[in-house]
Parts: sequence; C-alpha cells; structure tokens
Amino acid sequence: MTRTHRRAGIAALTLTGVVGALAAAPAATGAPEAPAPAGFLAPYYTELDLTGDAQVTADDLAVVADGLGLTSEDEAWMDVALADTDGDGTLTVADLAAVSQRMVYDDGPFELVEASVVDMQAAMNAGVTTSAEITQDYLDRIAAYDRTLVDTAPGGRPLASVISTSDVALDAARQADAVRAEQGMTSMLLGVPVAVKDNYNTVDMPTTGGCGCWDDNQTATDATMVEGLRADGAVILAKASLDEFAYGFASQFSAYQPAGESTLVASPYATDRTAGGSSGGTGAAIAANLAGIGFGTDTGGSIRVPSSYNQLVGVRPTVGLASRDGIIPLALSQDTGGPMTRTVTDAAVALDAVVGTDPADPVTSRQEGEVPASYTQYLDTGALDGARIGYVPSMLGNNATTLRLWAETRATLESLGATVVEVTPPTSYSPVLPNGFASVLSEGSGSTNEFRHDLEEYVANHLSPAVTARTIPEIVASGRFVTSRQGTYESRAAVTEATYEAWAGPSGTHTAVLAEGKTLVTAMLDDADLDALVYPSGNPYGTIGTNLRLSPNTGLPAVTVPMGQATEADGTIPGAGVNLELLGRDFAEGPLLGLAYALEQATHARTAPVLYGPLG
Repeated sequence: MTRTHRRAGIAALTLTGVVGALAAAPAATGAPEAPAPAGFLAPYYTELDLTGDAQVTADDLAVVADGLGLTSEDEAWMDVALADTDGDGTLTVADLAAVSQRMVYDDGPFELVEASVVDMQAAMNAGVTTSAEITQDYLDRIAAYDRTLVDTAPGGRPLASVISTSDVALDAARQADAVRAEQGMTSMLLGVPVAVKDNYNTVDMPTTGGCGCWDDNQTATDATMVEGLRADGAVILAKASLDEFAYGFASQFSAYQPAGESTLVASPYATDRTAGGSSGGTGAAIAANLAGIGFGTDTGGSIRVPSSYNQLVGVRPTVGLASRDGIIPLALSQDTGGPMTRTVTDAAVALDAVVGTDPADPVTSRQEGEVPASYTQYLDTGALDGARIGYVPSMLGNNATTLRLWAETRATLESLGATVVEVTPPTSYSPVLPNGFASVLSEGSGSTNEFRHDLEEYVANHLSPAVTARTIPEIVASGRFVTSRQGTYESRAAVTEATYEAWAGPSGTHTAVLAEGKTLVTAMLDDADLDALVYPSGNPYGTIGTNLRLSPNTGLPAVTVPMGQATEADGTIPGAGVNLELLGRDFAEGPLLGLAYALEQATHARTAPVLYGPLG
C-alpha cells in the first residue's frame, strides 16, 4: 500500500562553532495562497539562505564570511546581496551576525518546561542537549507527576494523563541523535518526543482505546499518522489517556484496571476539575509538559474541548487532510486527528508530518493540490492586518469570563489590523437545512449510528488476535469497561446496518446535512469576504451551546487558541482557560494557523500549570 506523506525538504545541517541568538520574528504572508518559495519555518529561517537548501546553516555563514568587505559595486555582489541585512550596500560583520541569528541554533541554557519544538531543535543543534536526554527527562516527569497526588488541596487528584510509555523510546531517541550527528537536522521533529492518544495504533505499545477490554491490542502496524511522525524522526513516547472509545468529554478510562474500576483524567490547572475529552489525556499531558507534542482525535469537540480546558493550541483539520487508518473510529463521517500543542508554531510543525494521501482512507484523495510545502510558511505576526474576521453573536454565550475575554480579544484583533464583522446567518436554506445555520449547529454526532459499523471495520483490519472482546456485546460481557456506559454500549450495538445506511450512507440524512452545511457556511464566509469565522470553543471548564458542532457538521477546519483565563472578579472559576476557535474554508489550515499565530504572539495568553514545574 502506498501512502504519501508531505514532508518539508530539509538539507543536512553542519554546525561548527556558531553561537546563534535564536530570535523569533517570522514574516511570512498569511494570504490564502501558500507563499513562495516554499521552505521550512519560512521565511524567517529560510529567507537568508544563500546555498539553496531552504535553510540557513554554517555553509551560508561561510559564504558571508568569505564575502566580507564586498560592496554593491563589486561583480560578486549578487552572490551575497541577500545577506546585506541592513541594506547599506556593504557586507559587514553585522550582516554575518544577522544571518547567524537565522539558524536554528542556541547554545544558551535549555529548560524543558514549556520548551517549543524550535527551542528543542536549537538546543540539540548546539549540542546543549540531546534527544535521549530530552526523552529521559520527559519519562522522569511522567514517573514523578502523572500518577502522583501533587495537588493536596481538597478534591485534588493525580493527572492520570498517560496510559503507557514506550519501552523503545530511548532507543528511538538515540537513533535520532545519531542521524543528527551524521546528517544534521533532517526534520523539525527529529528527536522530539510525542504523546499520541491511545486510539492511535502503535507497533511498540498496545492501543486500548481506553478500555480494559482491549489491554492486549498490540497492533502489527502503526496508524498512518504515526508512520508520518516516525518518518520525520519523532520519538513516540507515550499513549495518552482518553474517554473510553472517545465517547465523551469526561476522559474516563478503564485500561489496565480491574473489572468495574475506572479513572478520570484531571486538569493540571485544577486537579479537581476534568481535563476535558475525549482527548483529555493528551490535553493534560502536554499542558503539564510530559511530552513535547501531542495528538488527539476530534469527532464532536474532542481536540478542542481539552485544548480549551488546558490552554493549548488545537487543530481539527479538514476531514480528508490526514488519514484515519489505524485510529480506532467513533464516527468516520466526522472523525479526524490533529495536533494539540503549547504553541501555534508547534502545531504547524506537527501538522506538516501527518498530512498525506492514503488509499486506506479514500477521503484523503480530496487533499490533492491543497497541501502547502509547510504550514510554517503562514506563521506571520502581521497575518491579521487586513483580515476580515466574522462572528455570530448568539455563539458568544453569556458567561462573564468568556464575554470579557471575547471583548479583550476583539480589541486585540482590531488593534492588529483586522476588521471584525458581525454576521447574521441564514435562518432558512433548504429542505435538508430548514432552519439554515441553526440546522447545521443542531445536527447530532454520528457516534451513535456509526460506532458499531466503523468499529467492525477496525476490528477486521487492525485488532490484535489476542483480543477476545471483538464486538460490542463481547466488550460488555467482559466487564472490562467503564460500567456507567453500559447503556450507551448497548444502544450502539443495537443500531442496524439499515439505520447506519439511512444515516451515513451515500444518500443518508446525516451525509446530506454535512454536505449542505459545508456549502452554507462556506457561502457565509464568501458573502462577507471573511478570512475566518470565530467563536469561543467553550466556557471555563464547560461548553457553549452547539458551538463545537460547527466544524464537524461541515467538515471545515478549525484552530483553537488560548484567549486568557478567568479572574476572581468574573465570579466563575478563577484561573480557568478559555479558547477562541477560528473556522475557515476547506483545507485552509495554513491561513487559520497564521491568524492564530498573530493573535498568540500579541497576547501570549497561555500560562503553565504551577503545580507541574521543573523537577527538583
């Protein structure tokens, strides 16, 4: 089977005696069309490339050093003119220093907590640390923090964000270090430890779906998205906890526990609160700095809810951007996998590794010609300047924290040059959407009518022969599940093939709503000339109406980014985070990430959970 992963082209990097002051001021265009030339972390780390390898390396510095003293009157000037950063017509030591700052290189002190992918790569390139050291440090943090009661306040709980860790993660990290020593930085994910939700197949850890009934599900292959991560040199560190089979927002799981027992994932900001779900383990683990990058899945909010609760950036991609093959399904009409990270840059880098066509998931054929060379090209602090941002007032809700943060965020958007437009959605549309936009938001999840059908396909293609509970009735009979969900299991087992086809088949009612919903919302964007439609992903540790339904009920992409936290004066839940969600057109992840990046860089709204700081 041929799977095509989009990978940014990275040439070998040789670093010798360079002290690079790592600066972060990308200036890529945020226009809908991908900027050119394509590059890696473009253009900040690429635009001064003199050697044609789409990055600044020691080879470029050698070219500049050899040309010191040249002026614009010299014949050889055109070979080095790009390096004349101050535009004075003479190549000087100041220009050499400026070019050196465009290298991913930092020999200063390295702190793991809140480290971005760029921070990690810069430190590893400089020899300050290694992937093996970073991986061991994350394993140490998991051991010290994840199942330990750190929060001694009333109601405090352990995080319980990780179900398993890889026995071969350190081997993979050492291999990444060997690649770096021989070839340089071959990818922005080279040696970066990643935690994936425990519904992604991994050849080195069982995939339980959070259910004790599948503790023995050691699959023979990786999920396609995991293959992409490994191909880019990432270290698959851990499997994150989740709501059992991704059913809901509580993140309650029974994996590796006695029959009848289960555990809830806690928020690292307030462990008496939920981390959200169903990707709550990923949310808690990444927020608490137990891994470098995280991945979750989203059917009706399962990336965006825990991202909001845990002050993370979350990407729910266009359905068809990344293959779902090898991921335990909930409802394939709406399922999609995506990154959950501490920064927008990390999300863009992570997304680069997992997109691509896959015959095992035919919907990915839609992405042909829609994927840029790198999503990092869009990371522009000026992306909001001239952008038109729409919002629907009814989606703001009435929570005091959320309304305050929206007002502050709107002011920030406008201060950055955006025009914020109130949008009046259509109240009628078609027989399929009789109430227009409201009909799109009110369409339910496919999880009830699709789970049995889609799970059977996963069982046939991926489930380990060692697993005996291979049907929903057998799962219930095993007793190894979250027992409070028994009624849900039984109702989903009772869905007939005829009901499934009437719902999700080619002529199904749900299929029609999703198709027309995409058309309606795209027309809303087009008619108002909007770059994005925005709304809060939720309230402090809660949701808002049917906001989360908009992306899954249209298949359109959404990026959620922190707006800020609740205060005592709000009278809600002090310290709780609230995110802003940006929704765009099909395959517009790049422009959305650009807008989110500009907002993030202006506000730096994320805070780190104080309970889980550096180890002593």
